[in-house]
Amino acid sequence: MGSLAELAAAGLTYPEAGVSRDRQSPSGYRVVRRDVIIGRGRPAFERAADGLLSWQMHRGAGFRITASASEVADGVTVLLRAGWLAIPCRVVYTLDETSRRGFAYGTLPGHPERGEEAFVVETNDTGEVRFRIWAFSRPASLLARAGGPLTRLVQQYATSRYVAAMRDLADGTAVE
Repeated sequence: MGSLAELAAAGLTYPEAGVSRDRQSPSGYRVVRRDVIIGRGRPAFERAADGLLSWQMHRGAGFRITASASEVADGVTVLLRAGWLAIPCRVVYTLDETSRRGFAYGTLPGHPERGEEAFVVETNDTGEVRFRIWAFSRPASLLARAGGPLTRLVQQYATSRYVAAMRDLADGTAVE
C-alpha cells in the first residue's frame, strides 16, 4: 500500500463496482445492512448529509482520514486508518438528490476486505431522517480470512460507530 497518488492509479479489488446503488448483493459476498432513524426535520437531514459528505462521519466513528479531496466526490481516493490498520478506498458514486444524499466507496489494494460500502441519508414527507448502510464484502487478506467471526464483529462495531456518529451529526452534537 502506497501514497494516495499510487492508490489513485490502482484498480478496485472487485469487479462489481456500483452495484450497491441498487442494493444488489453479488454472490459470494457477505452483506451488511443497517437502516436506522437518526433524526427528524430538514435541519437534521442537512447536518447529517453535510457531515457524511465531508468525512465527519468517519472521524466521528474514530477513523483518521487522508483523502484526495476534503469533500466526497466521484473518484476521490481515501485512506482510513484505525490504529495500525490501513483501509484504502475509492468513491465509486455519489448521490445528490433533494431528499437523498450519500456515496459508496470500493476497496483498493491493501484493504483487508474486497467489496463496496454505501452510506445514504434520506428524509421523507413526514420529516423522518434515516441513515442506511449497504455493504458487501469478502476477505482479501490472510488476516481477514483468518479472523473469521472476529472480522465480522469488527465490521459490526465499525457500522455501529458510523450510526452513532450520524446521530450526533443529525442532532448537532458532533464534536469536530
